[in-house]
Amino acid sequence: MQRLRLKADGRIVELRDGQEFPLVPAVAQPASAAATLEETTSSPGVRDLRRRARLTQQEFAERLGVPVETIRNWEQGKRMPRGPARALLAVIAHAPETVFQALARSSL
Repeated sequence: MQRLRLKADGRIVELRDGQEFPLVPAVAQPASAAATLEETTSSPGVRDLRRRARLTQQEFAERLGVPVETIRNWEQGKRMPRGPARALLAVIAHAPETVFQALARSSL
């Protein structure tokens, strides 16, 4: 199992043998190294994450434990993910299967 940590500056690192290793997202790197966490989890980003996971809005909402209306609002840009949701989406961008497995186990 992968151990991940969200750093204060928005980077995600993997913890191995007491050391931190930067995680490289499975998708193409942003053109600028100054890409922010906000850009990663913007409304089109949420839709892209869901589609890459090959999940419907309902399935994605169930896996995250949020109402489907929340997913719709994020995808349509009516609302932006904040706080823990932003962090969770950032981790999903890097290791979706790991996150979904962990969330499934926690809901048992």
